[in-house]
Amino acid sequence: MNVTALDAHTPEAVRAALAARGWEAQPAWFAAVGIQQLVVLIEDITEAEREALVHWSAKSGGGADVLTGTGWALVAGAASRIAPLARYDRAPAELARLAPALGRLLAARAEPPRSWAIRGAELSLERPMIIGIVNVTPDSFSDGGHLPSVEAAIEHGARLAADGARLLDIGGESTRPGAAAVPVKEEIARVVPVIAGLAKRGLGPISVDTRKAEVARAALDAGAAVINDVSGLRFDAGLAAVAGDAQAGVILMHMRGTPDTMDDLAKYGHVAAEVAAELGGMAERAERAGIARERIVVDPGFGFAKTATQNLRLLDELATIVALGYPVAVGVSRKRFLGAATGRPVEDRDRATAVGCALAWERGARLFRVHDVALTREALALASATTNPT
Repeated sequence: MNVTALDAHTPEAVRAALAARGWEAQPAWFAAVGIQQLVVLIEDITEAEREALVHWSAKSGGGADVLTGTGWALVAGAASRIAPLARYDRAPAELARLAPALGRLLAARAEPPRSWAIRGAELSLERPMIIGIVNVTPDSFSDGGHLPSVEAAIEHGARLAADGARLLDIGGESTRPGAAAVPVKEEIARVVPVIAGLAKRGLGPISVDTRKAEVARAALDAGAAVINDVSGLRFDAGLAAVAGDAQAGVILMHMRGTPDTMDDLAKYGHVAAEVAAELGGMAERAERAGIARERIVVDPGFGFAKTATQNLRLLDELATIVALGYPVAVGVSRKRFLGAATGRPVEDRDRATAVGCALAWERGARLFRVHDVALTREALALASATTNPT
């Protein structure tokens, strides 16, 4: 008899073991996901629901563990053991309210999004999507003023595309901590000529990094296909309609307050769970406003209303964000928390950025917004090769 411990941090080892023993690809994947350990936090439950969970756990014969307190419960076990709670015909009647949300979570875990619909195209997420940053601002935190002309910005975008960027993100307003808002006309004057020039050269697809409906509309008219909104559609009430009408892709980022006030709002009991709840609410509101689910990407907002310690914890627990069921983008590039961890100044954080992106890929992120595309591409090539071996 031979006994071997398999790696358990992803389903890949179990999938590979089953495939090597004759299982077909899809059944092997679903079985691997089903026996992988899952921990679910359930909040805002009634006393009757809490008692029903405890009773269900006891009846399951140890198949799942339950920890509870007033208004909350933690359920831990193999996904296949927890799955009956998502079925009305198998769950206790007292837990009927749990079934829809748990069902969505389990479905997202088993079948994560594999593509992203943007204006005029559908982008595969089977391999890492690197988003190249083109800041046409005088005051961005790491590269403000580096692109002094439209021509320089277009050439920079061309270099990023040649290095492997699959989306170019054009920003005309700094969102660094303490940054003030830029007038709409000035922001349009900064971004539209660059977007039009990139589109004319066939470079893209192109994203516009803006919080404002009027800027987004002008950018879409110039050739953009994606709106990247750091406010998660909270800053300008008209932006959702612009995105929905244009059938644009949308990146919804988590932030509390504004760039001018966010550092004072970095107060969390459990940062990953709270960011996930707030991001989930943003995405639901976007869908109700007419933006199709398949056009939405969520971004946990590294560096926005989060301390260095909170950013590192969020990176480690990124799977909590992935479990929302939307593709996840991360923007860790050159952020302060990387400097806190490495001691490197802002101009020397591209290696740490690449490592952070590789860690995020392992935890389920699929889009990566960076300044140095070439270095990040190499790190992600290695990270993705371990999870998608050829």
